[in-house]
Amino acid sequence: MRSENESDGQKRRSFIEEARRAQIVASAVEVIAEVGFAQASLARIAQHAGISKGVISYHFAGKDELMVEVVERAYGLVAEAVAARMQGLSSAGDLLRAYVLGVAEHMRGHRTQLAALGEIFANLRDAGGRPRYGIKANEEIFRGLEGIYALGQQSGEFRPFDRRVMAVTQSSAIDNMFAYWVAHPGHDLDAHARELADIFERACSS
Repeated sequence: MRSENESDGQKRRSFIEEARRAQIVASAVEVIAEVGFAQASLARIAQHAGISKGVISYHFAGKDELMVEVVERAYGLVAEAVAARMQGLSSAGDLLRAYVLGVAEHMRGHRTQLAALGEIFANLRDAGGRPRYGIKANEEIFRGLEGIYALGQQSGEFRPFDRRVMAVTQSSAIDNMFAYWVAHPGHDLDAHARELADIFERACSS
């Protein structure tokens, strides 16, 4: 049984606190997608959620912390969806395809969330005024893709290539697929994802 406190010494949140934070995050996503990052004030988010601004301030130190929570929750859900799609697969090619199709399949049902993430990535800054989510924030994604490539190269399924170059290229292609889909709502995201999976599977194969 776990103690009442988390391993880092912080008190564990109750079910009610977690539910309230989830409600605030959901409202933040809706507001950001509708009015943009700059206009998504805590007061506006609170109004959307039907709570006072003070309730948000109780759960989050400020707008920046709330934005980070929005991103972390979104990426956590994507990771779960992709992991489920990869379950039981052993071929590097199948894993690569499952990665691309899994991300697309999940985000197809979360267009509003995707629009909000785009606003956050473009506007949230760190203490030094630099983008909070620049290329360095993708390190975990790059390493995950490199793991798939390494598996394929070790088995002989994939040809020799620079795994970091391929990871950066594939990640950028997926990001741009979603950016295009948000800008063109009628675009066939599933067909795009299948084509992208074909491209990278062929690019990696021996």
